[in-house]
Amino acid sequence: MAKTLLCDGHNLAFRAFYGIRDLSRSDGFPTNMVHGWLRSFWRLEDDWSPNEIWVFFDKGGSRRREQILPSYKANRGLPPEGFSEQLEWVKRLTTALGFGWAEKEGLEADDLIASAVTKRADGSDELLIVSSDKDLSQLVSPKTKQLLPPPTANPKLGWRLLDEAAVADKFGVPPSGILDYLSIIGDQSDNIPGLMGVGPKTAQKWMGEHGNLENLIENAGRLTPKRFCSLVYEKRSDLMRNRDLIRLESDIEFDMTSCPQVDLNDLKEILLELEMSKSWEQAQVRYA
Repeated sequence: MAKTLLCDGHNLAFRAFYGIRDLSRSDGFPTNMVHGWLRSFWRLEDDWSPNEIWVFFDKGGSRRREQILPSYKANRGLPPEGFSEQLEWVKRLTTALGFGWAEKEGLEADDLIASAVTKRADGSDELLIVSSDKDLSQLVSPKTKQLLPPPTANPKLGWRLLDEAAVADKFGVPPSGILDYLSIIGDQSDNIPGLMGVGPKTAQKWMGEHGNLENLIENAGRLTPKRFCSLVYEKRSDLMRNRDLIRLESDIEFDMTSCPQVDLNDLKEILLELEMSKSWEQAQVRYA
């Protein structure tokens, strides 16, 4: 079956940035992220043989989510020094490699990926979402899987593929339950607070017993452990707010009609200008 990769651009860019350190051009301009990006995508092409690769980037945060919760992602701070300077090179390199990419002001890559899944729902390709973001596991279906990059702390684990059964094994709930499960426990990386004292095992138990947030709230007085009964009822509006924050938008309009072709002239210009001559030598062999 043909495959289309739907890639979380910022997620992969940060991994590339931290995966290789202290690489720079002779004038000091950093190139570590560009090196890591190129190696990662060549590896993806070699291992998964996709017929198309699409990359989606965040741009300007999520206006909708920041209106709901002003402290959304307020814990993240500024990008590390050298990241933003390389990001524009990464985008240019992405086009030269023959990949499509998209970004929209005030929207996050997750929402663009969800919309891409909707756009390709009637096609015959298998869709692979390339990201370590657990929010995206709610999109996994018989036709859509999630490809997790190797953990930075343990790269020997390699790329891991999550289908519906693997999502259920990893989180204790199926893809259809990920949204409500994360609404209960929160998401520390996005600064979304969960219910105080409620961990994954309790959330999994409640989801297994009640199925969704509405039923959980309706049966708050019957929950175990009993100490959480009043908490769930008192925090019911926070739970529903969390679900609205974590919910992915799947109706964003953007063009996915065709990917560009590999542009060897631009690829050469990029790699030589960044003093990546060995990468250019490899590219000539690769695209001969």
